[in-house]
Amino acid sequence: MENKITEEQLTKIQGQQTELNRILHELGVLESTKHALLHKIAGVNEDVETLKSELETQYGAININVEDGTYTEIEKEEVVEEPVVENV
Repeated sequence: MENKITEEQLTKIQGQQTELNRILHELGVLESTKHALLHKIAGVNEDVETLKSELETQYGAININVEDGTYTEIEKEEVVEEPVVENV
């Protein structure tokens, strides 16, 4: 006598395995897409930093209103250094 599960049980197991494989494949595709998008974000961030540097060279330190292009200068705070007192 051969030990064997029912055809219905086998069909159910095979269906579950097929579904798991499909989901795992889809997750792999999503991870690959995520990886590519993260690289795109890094590229855009580099472009932003380059443009910020160019604008600062041309206009100085400014805050830009991205709605209308107006800007205000950023006032630099003066750093006052206090003398260091050592205990003798």
